[in-house]
Amino acid sequence: MTIWPFKSLVRPRPGSENTIGTIYGMIVTRAREPAFYDGYGVPDTVDGRFDLVVLHLWMVLRRLGADMDSRKLAQGLFDRFCSDMDANLREMGVGDMAVPKRMQAFGQAFYGRSAAYDAALTEGREALARALDKNVFNGRNFERALHLADYVEASVAKLAAVDAAVLADERQPFAALDTQ
Repeated sequence: MTIWPFKSLVRPRPGSENTIGTIYGMIVTRAREPAFYDGYGVPDTVDGRFDLVVLHLWMVLRRLGADMDSRKLAQGLFDRFCSDMDANLREMGVGDMAVPKRMQAFGQAFYGRSAAYDAALTEGREALARALDKNVFNGRNFERALHLADYVEASVAKLAAVDAAVLADERQPFAALDTQ
């Protein structure tokens, strides 16, 4: 497995005990599971890791968005994602003048993927797999995308069963990984 410069995409930030930090750490930890790269065939690249963080963040934000009392938490979680991406860019040596443009691209990527996943989830497994194939596999591996779609559907269902107020207390709010 290659080590990439995005610190948070390689390991969660230690010592964060607050709810947002805990949930974000859960997302990043899950997104870096070797099974995604070995078993599901997600490219082990900066883009592949980014796509998995976005995918898991989308699933959690989708769950939090279903609960009116959790909207502030959802916004804080998205803000944490943005500050993390900003910090990663700066650690990689991206200049101060280029960071806002790159952050805008991250935001567009997140919102575009979120809209595609939301629409596809209502249409069914194959539509979700097409969206995942396009965004995670660059349109090159529909069979792997079908496998990932099964995981996403199971994770969305598992998250829906978790009380948003105790999401940070969950040991594993996502579905089990099937490495086939």
